[in-house]
Amino acid sequence: MSLQVTTAIHNVRVATMQGDGYGLIDNALVLIDGEHIRWVGAADAAPQYQAGQRIDGQRGCLTPGLIDCHTHLVWAGSRANEFAQRLHGVSYQQIAEQGGGIAATVRATREADAATLLQLGKTRASALMAEGVTTVEIKSGYGLDLENERKQLQVARQIGEQLPINVQTTLLAAHAVPPEFKGNADGYIDEIVNTILPTLSEEGLVDAVDAFCESIGFTPAQTERVFQAAQQRQLPIKLHAEQLSNQGGAALAAKYQGLSADHLEHLDEQGIAAMKQAGTVAVLLPGAFYFLRDTQYPPIQALLAAEVPIALATDANPGSSPLHSLLLMVHMGATIFRMTPEACLRGVTVNAAKALGLNDRGVIAEGMRADLALWDISEPAELAYQYGVNPLQQVWLAGRPR
Repeated sequence: MSLQVTTAIHNVRVATMQGDGYGLIDNALVLIDGEHIRWVGAADAAPQYQAGQRIDGQRGCLTPGLIDCHTHLVWAGSRANEFAQRLHGVSYQQIAEQGGGIAATVRATREADAATLLQLGKTRASALMAEGVTTVEIKSGYGLDLENERKQLQVARQIGEQLPINVQTTLLAAHAVPPEFKGNADGYIDEIVNTILPTLSEEGLVDAVDAFCESIGFTPAQTERVFQAAQQRQLPIKLHAEQLSNQGGAALAAKYQGLSADHLEHLDEQGIAAMKQAGTVAVLLPGAFYFLRDTQYPPIQALLAAEVPIALATDANPGSSPLHSLLLMVHMGATIFRMTPEACLRGVTVNAAKALGLNDRGVIAEGMRADLALWDISEPAELAYQYGVNPLQQVWLAGRPR
């Protein structure tokens, strides 16, 4: 008896992302049944099947759909003026004293209506989609009060409803202290744990909870209060950790079985060991490293030696990474962070899925979601090697052509 499937993709080289490298299968066949992969393997070992549609991959390369596991896509306003000021020699502190920085984005985002934010967010998400992204995480954090954090998360949900892309939402209310709580960070944490987090969680707007644990953000003690509130509601946590200094944030995230710790330029051995023990993914953000002209590299070799999964993401945001290309992050992972092409592609597929707690995507295997990207390339390394020419040919989202 032959398999009955909806789609068969043949004449392709498949990077399954199983195992430690690409998991390559030459002259492969992928059978899709509805939203899921029914079979994958060498064409000459395929079972008998009947397909509603046959797709000739023309010897291209098929990968899992790409996953951008750390973005801040929903915001209003521009910080290009601050970018120009810094290049004219104005310090970040001076810009902040003039009302710039995150505060400027918070003002613009609060003033923008949902329709405006939706249009801006869809434009940014569409840029990611054009490069094969099928799942994107979107954080709040530019509202910093109940009404505007809700507005950001509602818009993020709408992006996933109106565009063919899967959206995971993250509450980042603990991003900065809002103006109405100036000088009272503990009071704002009270507001998050007592009002913002429980309300938005009950409204079904929160898939995960994040915080900015940093010398210019929130202390480990304040961050832990947010984690405890998330844990009470069985929400997974993530953390902006060790970007500017070592606050022990990665170890704190690991203590709460965090999905990921992100940035990590100042991560130490203790933090690496804690992440390894907890299975916490290291999300590296080369766009922010590049845009801020940082010189402190994340301890990539130590992470690899400890077998901590490494993901890559755009960190798309108006202040430190106004970049909307995950393929650029793959390229920067190789050229700036000196990761192997295999590690870079794993960083935006299987490991990015782990960073979001999604175990149904990121690899091409039987039973997984059929989120797939077909590229006009012969070697997967070309996705890291070149930049500026988009080789994307076709995308499938849950088995459907996009």
